[in-house]
Amino acid sequence: MRAAQISTLDGPRAIQVVDVPEPEAGDKVLIEVHAAGVTYPEVLQSRGEYQMKPPLPFVPGSEAAGVVRSAPEGSGVSAGQRVAAFPSLGGFAEVVAAAPSMVFPLPDRMSFEQGAALPMNYLTMHFALRRRGKLQEGESVLVHGAAGGLGTAAVQLAKAYGARVLAVVSSDAKGEVARAAGADEIVPADGFRDAVKELTGGKGVDVVVDPVGGDRFTDSLRSLGREGRILVLGFTGGEIPTVKVNRLLLNNVSVVGVGWGAFWVGGAPGFPQEQWQELYPLLERGALDPVLGTVHPLEDVVEAVTELDERRAAGKVLLRIRG
Repeated sequence: MRAAQISTLDGPRAIQVVDVPEPEAGDKVLIEVHAAGVTYPEVLQSRGEYQMKPPLPFVPGSEAAGVVRSAPEGSGVSAGQRVAAFPSLGGFAEVVAAAPSMVFPLPDRMSFEQGAALPMNYLTMHFALRRRGKLQEGESVLVHGAAGGLGTAAVQLAKAYGARVLAVVSSDAKGEVARAAGADEIVPADGFRDAVKELTGGKGVDVVVDPVGGDRFTDSLRSLGREGRILVLGFTGGEIPTVKVNRLLLNNVSVVGVGWGAFWVGGAPGFPQEQWQELYPLLERGALDPVLGTVHPLEDVVEAVTELDERRAAGKVLLRIRG
């Protein structure tokens, strides 16, 4: 089968499309992949900078959507069924094997491209906002990187749960993407703290979603209102910020780590399926509708991953594998 492969740790431009053997089913679900989601971990994996370091060579790709070829008894899915999946690795290929616990029925209204945009971003943000951030209806949420795949998922989920959403973006074009996702207010990245103060009448926001880190972090803390929470999801800005903990005292604010994978790997293997059951009605009725960005053929995998590396993505970046 055709697949993208990382064989050296020289960055996205070293990823190659090659012929590799199809995976064996074993106790897993075999899926004929139609579309695969591109995520920031693939950028890090291409340089050996991600916490998961599989032996070389390997096929990256943590998200996929397609049709079940075969499934073990009791897996909850069957041959011919349309699904989304989170295989962790192997999604950038014509066939992928995924654990049954990480294979999810796809509503009929959703395309394979939409399905491939769901697993990492929407399950991560559901975990972030609901379990870690304790988001309540009527609260306000500031979303950094609001035009990317994770950011648009944050915007849509926060809106679905009744929050007011302020989207931080770096350009007018990205602002349009965030607004299309449902953001109530668009805030420029430069000077966002002052804009938040004005838009909230000086109160600040209840929750900050931060997958960026870097030099924005201190102003994000200062943008929180009383008992506000900042959700730390990653560091696409490059720098891992430090916190002067005295800043947490004044308004009783919290810095909350969000490690979705670490949570279910560390003792809650059934959690992603529980999340999907809660999200499925929202997906079915269109309350959650992934904002798609560029869709690349598998042969253009280098450009797809580089788009994330250079922070040019607006909406979810995808690979079309077949169809």
